[in-house]
Amino acid sequence: MVELLGVKKIEAIGLPVPEGTNIIIGRTHFIKSVEDIYEALVTSVPGIKFGLAFLEASGKRLIRYDGNDEELIKLAIEAAEKIGGGHYFVIYIRKAWPINILNTLKHVQEVLYILVATANPVQVIVAETDQGRAVIGVVDGYTPLGVEGSEDKKERHEFLRKIGYKK
Repeated sequence: MVELLGVKKIEAIGLPVPEGTNIIIGRTHFIKSVEDIYEALVTSVPGIKFGLAFLEASGKRLIRYDGNDEELIKLAIEAAEKIGGGHYFVIYIRKAWPINILNTLKHVQEVLYILVATANPVQVIVAETDQGRAVIGVVDGYTPLGVEGSEDKKERHEFLRKIGYKK
């Protein structure tokens, strides 16, 4: 690969999203994020199960973690190891939907932005330089196969009402 602007390598990293699980990846900037995100999650949805990993960008440069479900904590740490870029966080959740927690996460003081929140297969596009690694994009699911028709639209409306998000 030809080096471009100091970028030595670009790769697509597939992250597992087990059945019944959602993944959220975002950017934050401070070690305090781990505790603040933990508090945001447990106060947003009673009974939520999650694992959280934060990639420290200076100092000891550790993957900091927390959560209340050992399997999800392990998944978050493994995903963070694969991403390898400073100041990103990975959350795996069960017994809640991203829609239930995203606004709360966005209001955590340290959180800069959310890259993805999904139950779909995920690929994280990572660029590597001499200094480190950065996420340059996320592939969420698959390419669309067409435009919804009237029957698809009706099905979407019915589904949202069935699961209680619309009346």
